[in-house]
Amino acid sequence: MSKKESFVKGTLILAAAALIARVLGLAQKVPFEHLFNDIGEASFNSANSVYLMLLPLATAGIPSTLSKMVSERYALNRPHEAQQIYRAALYFAAVIGVIMSVTLYIGAPYYADYTKVPESTLAIRAIAPALLLFPTIAMMRGYFQGRNNMMAGGLSQIVEQIARVSTAIVLAYIMLSKGYDNTWMAAGASFGSVFGSLGAFGIMLYYALQLKRKESTNTLYETNEAKLPLFGIYKSIFKLSIPIVLASVTIPVVNLIDNSLIVPLLSGQVGYSEATRTLAIYGSKAVSVAGIPPVLAIALSTSLIPIISAAYARRDEMHLKRQVTLALRIAILTGTPIVTSLVVAAYSVNGVLFSSLDGSGIIGMLTLGTIFQITMMTTNSILLGMGKARISMYYVMIGIIVKLVASILLSKVFGIYGILGATALCFIVITLLNLRMLKSIVPFEIMGKRWGGFTIAVLASAGIGYSLNQAGIMLTDVMPARVAFLITCLIVGAAVVIIYLVLLIILGVISRQEVASYPRPLQKLLKPLMRLQPARVNMKE
Repeated sequence: MSKKESFVKGTLILAAAALIARVLGLAQKVPFEHLFNDIGEASFNSANSVYLMLLPLATAGIPSTLSKMVSERYALNRPHEAQQIYRAALYFAAVIGVIMSVTLYIGAPYYADYTKVPESTLAIRAIAPALLLFPTIAMMRGYFQGRNNMMAGGLSQIVEQIARVSTAIVLAYIMLSKGYDNTWMAAGASFGSVFGSLGAFGIMLYYALQLKRKESTNTLYETNEAKLPLFGIYKSIFKLSIPIVLASVTIPVVNLIDNSLIVPLLSGQVGYSEATRTLAIYGSKAVSVAGIPPVLAIALSTSLIPIISAAYARRDEMHLKRQVTLALRIAILTGTPIVTSLVVAAYSVNGVLFSSLDGSGIIGMLTLGTIFQITMMTTNSILLGMGKARISMYYVMIGIIVKLVASILLSKVFGIYGILGATALCFIVITLLNLRMLKSIVPFEIMGKRWGGFTIAVLASAGIGYSLNQAGIMLTDVMPARVAFLITCLIVGAAVVIIYLVLLIILGVISRQEVASYPRPLQKLLKPLMRLQPARVNMKE
């Protein structure tokens, strides 16, 4: 297997693990909707939001830096240095885990009061102990990725989600049966993250012990090698990792802003009770569904990042131009049909997953903005591959400021939809800034003259998908509603993807030459369909 194929395989392993984790997280929302009232859902979502925002801050981007530094040391046949760097990262993880866990526990009531969901204090405190282990787990994942072992991190993610979701549901149900109110039930569900961290740590520890036994006969762990100064190790790590973490926390920060501002901004317009219900819908429904589209597209585009890094290092402008263009095309072309399907079928998706149809518009609006999230994340990754992490960090900070200001202004006119529109605007601003920087480094075009055909394919597939969704809703008159919604979702999803793909080929948006440079799984999928492309279509850029 070539290095390129090996990387693609590793990327797909991580993508599959991320997709399974998203699906399990989404599945968790269904029983919670039946178990919790609005206060319970808002409390659980607030705890989860602040926890997910603190995770990347707790690890400070070190796992990605650790992966890079470890792989470099092994490539230079200096494994003893890699081990010293790994141990230093573990020491940092142990200390920062205690600090972040204690800080979150003590600060819980202050954050809960600020967000006007004081009932979330118990849930936030219940989730705090999970931060004890997760920094260590993140460092171990970074180390194994540096050793080209993606399975360890992928499997630990899956086990983590299974343990977290199952225990969260069980604990919430037990507290309900014992007569506890929703505040305590949300705390019980939040405590499921602690069990998730234990499961993930167990998997990583198993792989670590297995690797140690395998290498026990080597000189890898001997101490007679020159020791690197601990201060020097941390200086190198943080110099690389701080810009990375600040560029990578966009999504958690955006979610935290929304969870912090929805009730304060909307309570004056619609009342405290309705604002709390909107927050519950946003956190339990919209965020879960909107988390699905980026997974596959980002995995496919990420598989090209090492090639971009190598081309940039060689100053191979022609190759760099091709790979940047290809990465962005794959991200947009694969992400768009998933976003389109979920948006036009938002009502049916809501009906099949949740017990009430409230919030379908919120789901559709937030999901629509994820196409710009995909482009933002892809361009961020390309800039990181080119060693421009600091620039990417500045652009993310600008986008966050735009998000904060736009949320306050737009919410006064459009309510929750103004807040969701501000999220899309944040992603658009970061994407445009990233593209501007990339074009200053290497000239490229994402679609060129193909934007017209792409737009036709999107509008046509969306229109047909929406019509099918409206027709499918009428099935609720002749069969159980959830069954009708499921059938509708399957039909709409299949129709949108097929029509979109066929139109892309017929209109020449996807060329035969371009397909030949795609990752192998995509080549196998698209090759038979390329026969639909008329011979007269001009394939040139």
